[in-house]
This record gives sequence, C-alpha cells and structure tokens, in this order.
Amino acid sequence: METETDLRRHDLLIDGKRLPPGTGEYSVDINPATEEPIALVAQGSVADVDTAVHAARAALKVWNALRAAERGRILTRLAGLMRANLDELAVLESLDAGKPISAVMRQDIPAAIDTLEYYAGWCDKINGQVVPVRSDALTYTLREPVGVVAAIVPWNFPLMIGMWKIAPALACGCTLIVKPAEITPLTALRIGELALEAGLPPGVLNIVTGKGRVVGDALVAHPGVDKVTFTGSPSVGRGILQGAASNFKRVTLELGGKSANLIFPDANLDNAVRAAASGIFFNTGQVCSAGSRILAHRDVYDEVVERLAARAKSIKVGDPAARETSMGPLISAAQMKTVLGYVETGRAEGASLVTGGARVGERGFFVEPTVFANVGHEMRISQEEIFGPVASVIRFNDEADAVRMANGTLYSLAAGVWSADIGRVHRVARDLRAGTVWINTYGYTDVRLPWGGSGDSGFGREHGDVAIENFTEPKSVWLAIDQ
Repeated sequence: METETDLRRHDLLIDGKRLPPGTGEYSVDINPATEEPIALVAQGSVADVDTAVHAARAALKVWNALRAAERGRILTRLAGLMRANLDELAVLESLDAGKPISAVMRQDIPAAIDTLEYYAGWCDKINGQVVPVRSDALTYTLREPVGVVAAIVPWNFPLMIGMWKIAPALACGCTLIVKPAEITPLTALRIGELALEAGLPPGVLNIVTGKGRVVGDALVAHPGVDKVTFTGSPSVGRGILQGAASNFKRVTLELGGKSANLIFPDANLDNAVRAAASGIFFNTGQVCSAGSRILAHRDVYDEVVERLAARAKSIKVGDPAARETSMGPLISAAQMKTVLGYVETGRAEGASLVTGGARVGERGFFVEPTVFANVGHEMRISQEEIFGPVASVIRFNDEADAVRMANGTLYSLAAGVWSADIGRVHRVARDLRAGTVWINTYGYTDVRLPWGGSGDSGFGREHGDVAIENFTEPKSVWLAIDQ
C-alpha cells in the first residue's frame, strides 16, 4: 500500500495553471473497492474560489472574442483528445468512483464525448430572431452568454454529468468553475488539462476541488457567479437555492429520484425483469433515475419477484478492474452504512428480504444486490431514496392503483411502463408525474432529449436545446429606422 508521501498531489486548476490550495491542505482520495489511498487532492478555500471567479470573469471577453465556429473547433479537439486518452480516463474514473471499467468504457466516456461533440455543433447556431414589431423600426433579439457558471458535479457519474454541464456552457460562450465531488475529482482535473491542450484559453475552465461546505458554498454565495448548475441531493439543492438568492443567480437543479417501473400482466416478462434488474443494480444503484420501486401487477407479482431475485443472485460483484465484473462497490463507507441501514429498516417495517442485504467481503464498500418483496407503498424503503442496489417490489391491482402509487412520492424524475397494450402505455405515460417515461425499456438517456424532474427531483432541464436557454440570456434590440 502506498503511503501518503508516495501519492501524487493534485492541485487546483485556475487560469490555466495548477496552483496549490491557499490553505496548503490536501485530502486523501480513496479507492472504494480497496479502501486504499490513490491520490492527495487540494482542499480549495474561499480565497481560491474568489481567484477562480475573477479568472473566469476576465476570460469571458477572451472566449467570446473568438468566432463561434472556432469555439466549436476547440470543443471538437477536446473530444478527440478524450478519445486519444480513453484508457487513462477510464482507469481514473474506475479507480475514483468504484465503477466497473467495462461500464465506463461502454457508457460513461462515450456519453461524455457525444455530449461534447453535440454541443460543439451548437456553437455557431445559437441565433436570435428578427421580430417585426412596427414598420419604422428594426427589432430583433440576441442570445448572449449568461456569464460565469458554477458547475457542482456529483460523485456517481463524475465524468459524464460533468460534461453535461461543461459542454453546453462553453458552447454558449460562458466560462466555468467546476467543483467536482470531493471524493471523485480525478477525471475533472484531467479534463481541465486536456481542454488547455485543445486550445481553450486560460481561465475559461477552472477546476476547484474541495469540500462542498467550503468550495460549493463559496461559489453559490459569490457575487461574481451568474449561474449555478447542480446535480446532487435534495437537501443540498435546497441550500443552493437559498444561497443563490443573494444576487438572484440563475439555478438549475437535478436532484433525487424514487422512480417506479410498472409491469402489467401482458408485458414481456423476460425483457421487463431484465431491464428492471439493470435499472436498479446498474452503477450499484447509485443513479438518480434508478428504478428502485418495481410495481408488478398482482397476476404476475410472484413471478416478477422470483425472476428478479434470480437475476440479482447472478450479478458478478467484485473488482471494478476485472472485465467480467458487472457491479462494483458503493462510493464510501458512509454510503454503505446508509444502504445497510435501509435494509434493516425494510425488515423492521415488515417487508420480506428475498435475496441480498449484506456486505460482500471485508475490504471495499461492496453490498449484495438486494430484493425486497411484500413492500407497502408507505414504507420508508418505498418512499425514500436509498441510492444503493436495493429493489422494492410492490403489488398493484389495476392501472389506477399503479399510477397512484407511482406518483405517490416527493420525486418525479423518471418512470417505466411495461405492457403490450398500446393504448395503456400512452395513457399511463400521460398520467405519470415524471420528466422521462420509458415504455418497454428502461434507463436510456441521450443528450438530444431534455432531462430533469420536479418536486424533490429539482427543476429545470438539461440536454438538448433546453441547455442553450440555461446558459444564455435573451436581449431585445430596437433600432429606429425613421428619424
């Protein structure tokens, strides 16, 4: 095992330079699969945030002085550098977040590159409109960058969700300070380096690592930040919303979920259960849209439980570096404690533990894929976001009953519907309170489609042309023709 003196120190990236934190403090970054240290990461301070904001503010003029097409070419070059360094990025993401490297190679990195290339194409297509108000004036609109953006990124998909924020903001002409999660900072720092190599001017993309209650709070409170985009927990999201009121910052919040996967008796059960298992056990259940509530019709309930449990037992849990591994560890000891606590809560509430529910091994934060049956809609394991590989299978009687329970939480991010009845799936999709509804599939996302929810799932949308609105301000121009 490496000692702290052997570990690489990762400094802040501000104004194109790697800088030590003003406090001189570093945290130990832990591999969640082995509990061993892998790096030392700078603990940014309020003063470091101020330096980064001033650098981003100064870089706004530089970045917007470039032709829009040239900004697009720089983003395209960054995408090419990500491809050229794919293996390195995959190892960093796997080590830092405990993700199976096969999943990182299959989803996280391709999705991040696709997002970057998609918004690179937007750079020279952000247009205003001529609006013919009256004959003696030329009246038109412009879309201008919102300014300096604080992007606060979660630990469950550090690279992919980070790029969801970085790419559209840069395409719109904004500059950024990215605050990666304290426990998964490594790919963000590497992307910052690659962006400079691609030709991004210094100060356009700054990476400030550290604690949320220091760096995150300082970004939210800073008067030089114009926009905050955050993905994380509802409790932190509420604090961000309150803090952003100090100078009326624009805010986008993508928060939690307790998504329902509705399986009707005429569904293809092979496909439905396969997707339901993936929907809750992918990324060890640490997914905001995880299908943690599987609502099965009473006629197929027992079969769904049996099939889901069999799939849970077949999942290969282990070393994220092994290609055959399909489920890695939870992110931290604290998260493992939380998940195992919910398992005990489910038992105490009277749910039936069908399979799983225990830690795997003595090293690393591994938990067995877990399935609960006979879960009541009002139970805590049905209502609260666990953020782990814990499936609650809930019985419903008819369509109205299923929709009532699916909509019966504080969250509204996503849902799934499984049925061969074309009228039913459209009817249920209409009635579900969710930002995304999957029909006879589950879990797919694409940067071209809006993503987000309401209630405790946040507000605003990411992806697609909606993100262009997130990072721009409209301006009306009125030119008198007859004077």
